[in-house]
Amino acid sequence: MTWVEPSPTATALLLLGRGADPDTEKGVECPGDLPAPSDPGLVERAARAKAALGDRVFVLGHHYQRDEVIQFADVTGDSFKLAREAAARPGAEFIVFCGVHFMAESADILTSDSQRVVLPDLAAGCSMADMAALVQVEKAWDRFAELGIAGEIVPVTYMNSSADIKGFVGRNDGVVCTSSNAETALRWSFEQGTKVFFLPDQHLGRNTAVLKMGMSLDDCVLYDPHKPGGGLTDGQLRGAKMILWRGHCSVHGRFTLDSVHDVRERVPGVNVLVHPECKHEVVTAADHVGSTEYIIKTIEAAPAGSAWAVGTELNLVRRLANAHPDKQIMFLDRNVCYCSTMNRIDLPHLVWALEELAAGRVPNQITVDAETAHHARVALDRMLALP
Repeated sequence: MTWVEPSPTATALLLLGRGADPDTEKGVECPGDLPAPSDPGLVERAARAKAALGDRVFVLGHHYQRDEVIQFADVTGDSFKLAREAAARPGAEFIVFCGVHFMAESADILTSDSQRVVLPDLAAGCSMADMAALVQVEKAWDRFAELGIAGEIVPVTYMNSSADIKGFVGRNDGVVCTSSNAETALRWSFEQGTKVFFLPDQHLGRNTAVLKMGMSLDDCVLYDPHKPGGGLTDGQLRGAKMILWRGHCSVHGRFTLDSVHDVRERVPGVNVLVHPECKHEVVTAADHVGSTEYIIKTIEAAPAGSAWAVGTELNLVRRLANAHPDKQIMFLDRNVCYCSTMNRIDLPHLVWALEELAAGRVPNQITVDAETAHHARVALDRMLALP
């Protein structure tokens, strides 16, 4: 089968929610008609539908969502915080997750069978999560087994992964981690084995291993699922402490060392604050590195008049700048950098989802099969048990 480069028009329409990508597991079409983005009554319609549902609905909003969506969130946070918040609301019949697909899967895994998780746009995916398909990961694991090293390896997957990958990790005695507890998860893993297979974000794995665990870059190898044998020799795999999957965040991966140098030249005394999903050279050149929650707390605690260049998703950076006008807060890159798939959850999709629920119909329900959910829950519970 010959792969055909999509046209710029087709790609643009897909990002706007007007097309389909047959190569992903997620759908894109809504079974009803979306309200027009120009409808002046969208805010009122969302408020009315949410009020009609009352305590039956609980709306979760990820930090990277648009302000027009965040205003209707009962709770805002990162992916894991939101999934736990959903699990802590057993009385809510419907969980409307304004985030991306893997987040809604995690919410379904952690909530009860009587609760239904809704994703307002099924095409709101995560490019990083999509970079690790179960068949690819199992093929890599088979190679490790053939080399006789699988018994030494503990698989660790970032929260930003599909339920299938979390299930794989749970079946193979591994653990899930977040950007906040990656170091703790790795230390636990190295107590269980001598190697870690880190999925799917190479940068979080590398930055944690080198900057937090004292490893060298030579201790890390990069497994590329698109190359024979992952592009690694038997010797490289046997000698590695960290086997990193070739995945990355499309947003955080765009920040460069030039971005850091440029902002320092333009803004004397600026503090550079970045997420650990950024490239290693960007992280090592920054002043502060941490999770989304860390970034928010650091800005909140910063003194008035201080200047901050923040390397994370633009919606959050703009929200922080608006919330702290006494501080100079800017985007690290000169070019804007929204998460295109996160931004698919807009006000028309939220209005449509809430009105469907109010009318007695459940749209875009996210359901993880029982076996996958069981093993994924094992890996998640293992993370929750970490000190």
